[in-house]
Amino acid sequence: MKKKVLGALFSMLLVTSLAACSSGSDKASGGTKDEQADKGLEVLGDKVTFDPNKLVNDGEPITIEYWTWGENDPTIKMAEAYEEIYPNVEIKEVIQPWDDFWTKLPLSLKGKNGPAVFNIHNSQHDLIMPYLEAYDIPVADLQADFNSVDPHIIDGSVYYTDSVINTGNIYYNKTLWEEAGLTENDIPKTWEQFRAIAKKLTKTDGDKIVQAGFNYNGETYNALYQGMNYQKGELLFSKDGKTANYNNPVTIENTQFFVDLYEKDHVGSKDFGDDSTMSFGNGQTAMVYKWGWMVGELATKYPEIEYGVFATPTPTEDVPFAYDRFNGESTPGINKNQTEEQRAVAQDFLRFCLANDDYSVTAGLSMASFPTKKSLADDPRILEDPVLSVIAPRVERLIWPGAFPSTVETSAKQTIEEILYNGKSVEEAVKEGQARMDKDMENTDFTSLEKSYQFFDEAK
Repeated sequence: MKKKVLGALFSMLLVTSLAACSSGSDKASGGTKDEQADKGLEVLGDKVTFDPNKLVNDGEPITIEYWTWGENDPTIKMAEAYEEIYPNVEIKEVIQPWDDFWTKLPLSLKGKNGPAVFNIHNSQHDLIMPYLEAYDIPVADLQADFNSVDPHIIDGSVYYTDSVINTGNIYYNKTLWEEAGLTENDIPKTWEQFRAIAKKLTKTDGDKIVQAGFNYNGETYNALYQGMNYQKGELLFSKDGKTANYNNPVTIENTQFFVDLYEKDHVGSKDFGDDSTMSFGNGQTAMVYKWGWMVGELATKYPEIEYGVFATPTPTEDVPFAYDRFNGESTPGINKNQTEEQRAVAQDFLRFCLANDDYSVTAGLSMASFPTKKSLADDPRILEDPVLSVIAPRVERLIWPGAFPSTVETSAKQTIEEILYNGKSVEEAVKEGQARMDKDMENTDFTSLEKSYQFFDEAK
């Protein structure tokens, strides 16, 4: 019979490891040797399993490095727990600022002394792919336990995949919501319902807006138009995946919807500040569309704001082609240029993370992102989170086009600015946006991964 994690004992290990870390213990450098193969622990995982009852590196002391850019990286917590099980192993965390990370990491990986394990962001795929070692885990086992594996299969192997996925939702100010006489029963499901609610949440002083019902100033249109197009079955890229699919009737229709919200419905204004996040945090805007990072932003900068979250509306109440685009937070990478001993420990540690539910739960809750691990779909720790509970029913209908060139968003942002600030027609601005994307993508080898979406055949 398949063994399950021994919860109480493993939790104790996590707590103990945190305490050990805070006291500055350095087990491997002290030459600790592990002579106890049988740890008395049960096997973790379902298809991707981890048996802790063994010696790592034959019990001999070894130190490996894990590079990351985030102090809240869930892999750090897993490293501490792994060290507690294997006293001969030290996983030294090296934290670099984001910009420095992507300068220093490739240089380090070219040599023999780079980190054995390192954090990955899929936007840097081309930069780090030459240095990655494939996971020593059968692809079929990964597919059995995790969603979103297929887009990451390269020549029959997986070098990293998504630990959690993130997407956009509507954040609303609960105080302003109640002041407008609205209740949870008024949560809009369609865009026309949303439009009506935005009007109710708008306050004016004469012709001046003093409270925006919905604010998309800044970085909203260039993200949200993608989801709205997907909802209507319009792909972000051409069928061959090589060029942007921006200048089309659906983009024009959805862009006109944005323009009308300001110029006809007057639920917001291009002159109502240039940062919708700040406006929401200051209590001047009632609703915004944001991704999971907004949770951390509000907690850090605007803790006094009482907010709620609801799913992004759709054209009708029918199930759409896709609810929105998603992006994933990646599992760690393994350095193929490190020594055989280092890589063996790295592979074992990677398996430990993927077999361990705590890794996915910690990642999900810290990043307001939904775990790809299938066994956690109904986990109370996930469904009790206000953001993740909204994403949960939509996970299968979220689409990932791949880490696309930045012009897809920067050109779209310029499009909405040309319309609002320079008076260009929607049709003209969208056409120019397509031209910018085409020019910027001429010399890229990008190919969209939209075809890997399980409902791809439903697209227009």
